[in-house]
Amino acid sequence: MYDSAKYLIHADIRTSGVVERSDVVGAVFGQTEGLLGDELDLRDLQESGKLGRIDVEVDSERGSSFGEVTIASGLDRVETAILAAALESIERVGPSTADVEIRDIEDVRSAKRRRVVERATELLAEFDATTMSSEDLVEEVRRSVRVEDITEFAGLPAGPRVADSDAIIVVEGRADVLQLLKYGIKNAIAVEGTDVPDAVAELTDDRTVTAFLDGDRGGDLILKELSQVGDVDYVALAPTGRSVEDLPRGPVMDALRDKVPFETVSTGDGTATTDPSSATEGADTDDARGLAATDGSSQPSPPDGDVTTVDTESPTEPDGPDAPGGTVEASTKAESTASTDSDAEGASESPAADHAEPEADAEVSPSTETSADTGSSATDSPDESGPATLASHVDAVVGSETGRVRLLDAAYETIGEGEADEAFDLVESAEPVPASVVLDGDLSQRVLDVAAQRGVDLVVPRGKGEYVKQPVNVRIVTADEV
Repeated sequence: MYDSAKYLIHADIRTSGVVERSDVVGAVFGQTEGLLGDELDLRDLQESGKLGRIDVEVDSERGSSFGEVTIASGLDRVETAILAAALESIERVGPSTADVEIRDIEDVRSAKRRRVVERATELLAEFDATTMSSEDLVEEVRRSVRVEDITEFAGLPAGPRVADSDAIIVVEGRADVLQLLKYGIKNAIAVEGTDVPDAVAELTDDRTVTAFLDGDRGGDLILKELSQVGDVDYVALAPTGRSVEDLPRGPVMDALRDKVPFETVSTGDGTATTDPSSATEGADTDDARGLAATDGSSQPSPPDGDVTTVDTESPTEPDGPDAPGGTVEASTKAESTASTDSDAEGASESPAADHAEPEADAEVSPSTETSADTGSSATDSPDESGPATLASHVDAVVGSETGRVRLLDAAYETIGEGEADEAFDLVESAEPVPASVVLDGDLSQRVLDVAAQRGVDLVVPRGKGEYVKQPVNVRIVTADEV
């Protein structure tokens, strides 16, 4: 009856003595008989199916009984309410006095409607999950095409052009190849881990190779091993902490367009390094002043934001006055020397003087020749105007606990100075780009990143911070090491 009933009458009953279920049912029939007339007689209603069975649950405790009476009704609301009110007229159950109270009249159909709404919501959600918008259809087709375009080269995921292209891009995994295919780049091949396969190593022998790896420790390790077993021509740097597979189209194209020669991110022995400071291990204190001039690992970015062009020959030039770094150092020193020689003034004012041969600069001034040829000779006899060596600058800024930052050119002349808290802005806006930065404080990731972007060769802080990633083209030497 519960399934076909419209309403459920819930009544609470309490008696003064111990009674049983049959006593309660008898009281319901006996004390309501004739009370509501023939049309609402309980027995007749049950026989006609308009009223369900009387369900009684009763318990006894300490000489009294209490429980619940439930009656299913197929009558309308008014008749059901009259029948429920009639139950409250019961005063005795068996030999005990009784008290009946209607607790609730439940609309069974409302509960069914709630179940219908809940089920309809579930069905609609399942239906919506199977439908696709026009954008989803287009993306699905593109995804299918990209998956079909993926081929295998020696068992490795690769784009369809790897086999016949004269230039390839080495990435970390299959997802990276998929991402590049999404942007129309079809000459990528994945190494699938830090163990570079022999097939990729052999492929790099006669192709122009660009390593495009994740901006994390794993990417550094793959680059290091790839440089040892193969021939890498260029390196495209993903943003720090980002994966190639997560990059949108813009950053991917920017990274590939701004790729740098492998020599700019490698150590002296031609292999990649993940520790920028390792290149200074074993170097003498006096030799530290030559790091910026001889490294050649980066060029300053043009002010108008054009793509940086890096001279791939600079890292292989010999140290000393014949090197390009020595030329720049000599020219800068010549400009800072208060010479009355008109020829010296012309050389310092002329743009061509910055790129002249060391012999031409040597004719300008004896002081220029001494600075370019002897390198650290200025260490023994600093200018009266201020420190002329890296160690002197470190002692003046860090040793004296000034809380400042000093920007130096290749000849260790001061080109800018300010509070240590302003180091990021000073490095970012410095013109010309400083070769070295001396910082009385800990080197933060933010300052380290802007130094790498501008092309700073050496940073000498009071202490190192914790870095997510260290750029390989910036050397870090703490003040204590200098």
